[in-house]
Amino acid sequence: MKPAPRASRPNPRRSLRAWLAAGAWLGAAWLLGGCATPGSPAAARDPFEPMNRVVFQFNDTIDKAVLEPVATGYQDYVPENLRIAIGSVFGNLADLWTAVNQLLQGKPLEALSDLSRFVLNSTLGVAGLADIATPMGLEKHHEDFGQTLGRWGVPSGPYLVLPLLGPSSLRDAPALIPDYRGDLVTAIDSKGERNNAYLLRVIDTRARLLRAERLVEGAALDRYSFIRDGYLQRRRNLVYDGNPPEEPPPAYDPEDDPEAPGASGDAPASAPASAPRTDENR
Repeated sequence: MKPAPRASRPNPRRSLRAWLAAGAWLGAAWLLGGCATPGSPAAARDPFEPMNRVVFQFNDTIDKAVLEPVATGYQDYVPENLRIAIGSVFGNLADLWTAVNQLLQGKPLEALSDLSRFVLNSTLGVAGLADIATPMGLEKHHEDFGQTLGRWGVPSGPYLVLPLLGPSSLRDAPALIPDYRGDLVTAIDSKGERNNAYLLRVIDTRARLLRAERLVEGAALDRYSFIRDGYLQRRRNLVYDGNPPEEPPPAYDPEDDPEAPGASGDAPASAPASAPRTDENR
């Protein structure tokens, strides 16, 4: 009789390397965040645009070839009630990590509300299959560690497009590491079941974006710029809970105003000289 396999233990060196990498990313985000101030030109918010566009095109190719057809079939053939239940389960799992981030952001009442949602839906809602917390007045929120860093004052930094993961920023990208650690799906013991849960969540999330994708294709002349600007604006709103401070107006530079005097580079015309006085004017 073979002995039962020993449970794998977390590798402390691997964890240390991951956190050191996250620290390096955060330091870079703090230092480079000044070039992504609100209201700054797109070139400052997206200094890596050539690289980002290449990654964006790669992601778009994968999406059109695989994810979008699968998500469309999922929406067309899976009953709506079942899709709602699946989304509710994954949403319930996210509520616990949201409560942790609410607490880290100094919002204990919101943290208690989201924790109550998780407890109620996990028990009376049968593992989140039914959302009974919302009718009880417990509003659903979504908080991740990138938003927490924003509340702590870490600037967004330059815009990034991550392979397969999509839009991000120099602040939000390293925040994916603690988000992954706080994801309850990672607690599933079976590797196969865990991977299936990840896959199902990706398909369910992509199916929810189908309508938004059609709107983007119909409204945007440049999908890349449209998605970039929408992502940065949405993340800013999320950091400030939908009430961001007003952005300062851009500084006025007369050289950028074609109607300003001397904008064309020519010297301003001098005032006409007064007519010489004659005896008739005396």
